[in-house]
Amino acid sequence: MTDATFDGTFDGTFDGVVMQGTGGIWQVRTDDAALFDVSLRGRLKHEAHGSLKLAVGDRVTIGRVADSDSWAIDRIHPRRSKLARRAPAGARGERIIVANLDQVLVVFAAARPEPHPRMLDRFLVIAEANGLAARIIINKVDLVDASTIRERFDEFVKAGYPLHLVSVVTGEGLEELHDEVAGKDSALTGPSGVGKSSLMNRLFPGLDLRTAEISDSVNKGRHTTVGAVLHPLPGGGFVADTPGLREVGLWGIDAREIAQCFPEFRPLIHDCRFADCTHTVEPECAIKAAIRSGTVGKGRYESYVKLREELAEQS
Repeated sequence: MTDATFDGTFDGTFDGVVMQGTGGIWQVRTDDAALFDVSLRGRLKHEAHGSLKLAVGDRVTIGRVADSDSWAIDRIHPRRSKLARRAPAGARGERIIVANLDQVLVVFAAARPEPHPRMLDRFLVIAEANGLAARIIINKVDLVDASTIRERFDEFVKAGYPLHLVSVVTGEGLEELHDEVAGKDSALTGPSGVGKSSLMNRLFPGLDLRTAEISDSVNKGRHTTVGAVLHPLPGGGFVADTPGLREVGLWGIDAREIAQCFPEFRPLIHDCRFADCTHTVEPECAIKAAIRSGTVGKGRYESYVKLREELAEQS
């Protein structure tokens, strides 16, 4: 069944998925692929602390509003997972970007814009803190020598992350990446201007995600997507196109626990001499020993120290 706006007279309920929302109106795609523009029942709008409960990707039940042709969300189903971050621009609380995900696709560019591995660390920490598997995708590999790219991102491979080197221009790496995305519910995230929308359009023709070019004068990404939008994939699964993020804020992570968000650290933590080791100044620290031996990347460790300090200041 192709997507279509429902215009029938059925007065029961439908289950579906929240695809996008703006101005208090949410688009829900039912399990039969019909699309509804719905509102949220007043009792569901806010939690006790005032943050909006509903998120793109939520499973919901919708019903017709009494004495009206309008529809509203009657129930938000329990989430199996979520991708959340600290609210931007100094606001307090949590911002749920997408709910009910299988994985996070973190897209960076090999060039234009220049990749910043330490920013990549922040995206990966957010995925780890939410218990989500992450894949690193480096787009525009046709612009940089392959050996340079692999050397730059080798520390992430050592940490255990799948690394996909792709090019929308040449088609390199797209078939393998397609197989890892098809049939799954994925969030697409990363800095602005790295080609996230172009990549998905190439992987799945017909998605028609909006794209933006990089300005030659400033060589910085331009925001294209305004809010998270869920797109159904042929044969099942969804991809959530999320806004390009200029401020990657952490939320809900205890500074004492952030080491757990670095997968290459986890097998070493219990080998430290002190049970409460911060892996910064203590002697006989297994993580610092791994850095000296080269089994843990120095850049990754520097990110850990910086993020731990940032979280300590927030607490």
